[in-house]
Amino acid sequence: MPFLEEMMESSYVPYLRTHLQQIAASLSTASCAPPGAEEEECRDEAAALGLKMVAVAAILVSGATGVAIPLLGRRWRGRGVGGAPPSSSSSTGGLFVLAKAFAAGVILATGFVHVLDDANDALTDPCLPAVPWRRFPFPGFVAMLAALGTLVVDFVGTHMYEQKHRSEEEQAAAANGSSREEIVAALLEDGALAARGDVEGRDGGGHKEDAMHIVGMRAHAAAHRHRHAHGRGSCHGGTSYDSHGHGHGHDEEPSQARHVVVSQVLELGIVSHSVIIGLSLGVSQSPCTIRPLVAALSFHQFFEGFALGGCISEAQFKSSSALLMAIFFAITTPAGITMGAGVSSFYNPNSPRALVVEGILDSMSAGILIYMALVDLIAADFLSKRMSCNPRLQVGSYIALFLGAMSMSSLAIWA
Repeated sequence: MPFLEEMMESSYVPYLRTHLQQIAASLSTASCAPPGAEEEECRDEAAALGLKMVAVAAILVSGATGVAIPLLGRRWRGRGVGGAPPSSSSSTGGLFVLAKAFAAGVILATGFVHVLDDANDALTDPCLPAVPWRRFPFPGFVAMLAALGTLVVDFVGTHMYEQKHRSEEEQAAAANGSSREEIVAALLEDGALAARGDVEGRDGGGHKEDAMHIVGMRAHAAAHRHRHAHGRGSCHGGTSYDSHGHGHGHDEEPSQARHVVVSQVLELGIVSHSVIIGLSLGVSQSPCTIRPLVAALSFHQFFEGFALGGCISEAQFKSSSALLMAIFFAITTPAGITMGAGVSSFYNPNSPRALVVEGILDSMSAGILIYMALVDLIAADFLSKRMSCNPRLQVGSYIALFLGAMSMSSLAIWA
């Protein structure tokens, strides 16, 4: 036993000690910046504070405007469909599809060009120990885990939401069944279905079966019309909608549950990144650093808000829920800037701990955004029958997709 203990001590203890020292170095709060580096970069706390206030106002307005445009457009579209001619409604629907394709390009570029690149810069910073941070590609690994986790959340959330609504529909169907029996009883009592009065005495309960049969056929026909009025597999007419406002494309369109889960998970990915960029701007005391970021982040938030607003409008939340999600997005980056300005006296963004936390959170956000853009936005729309059956809409959507991706990518020059 003493021999084994000596062997373990000689082999494992130094190895464990080395890794504990590396972990401790990764969690250090000491600054890695060269002494006096901050002062050399036009440090001016008063001017920086003024620019931060301008940034809060500009980013708040741009984010709120971006997320509000699709939400207000949905309300305008919903009002116009009832009284407008079909061509007007069709053109409005096409514009909504193009806007959604543009938003998908924005989200994809945000994940690949902005967020994942920031995560790579943070986790490969020379300030961090070479082992393990530069020995293993942590940004891509964490982004992959986040994408797989988003897949699980997407599946579980959709399944739970659909189960909830299925039980509600079953309860509604049971209530409709009881009301149907009451209607039949009333018809029998009034004698509305009796063809001849003497048949009632001779056949006994025969007309009851006839009444049940007639009402049952009418109910079946109504249900059949509701379910299968749009059961065509061809491209003629595209996806149509019934009087209740929802389409019947037989799994050609994502379910309502999918839209709800997509919008909520997408907001989670966007908000987590928005907090980080707001905090990074808020702790800076250099006007030279803040000034170009104000305009760049304003456009950044506008495009992200536009993408998120499109998903929220497609999920068809209640007005109060949609408003709450829009407000939560709009205030996240300004809140991060305000929080960063408040902790700038003792928070050190150049410390190893701050770099590790920022890198991991950015990697997770990148994985979420990339998954949502490719799977829930691009694949769901560009591989649908509605898109394949409309070449003009298909070409326009591809142009909008690339335009959104290029527009968001170009902002990486400044932010």
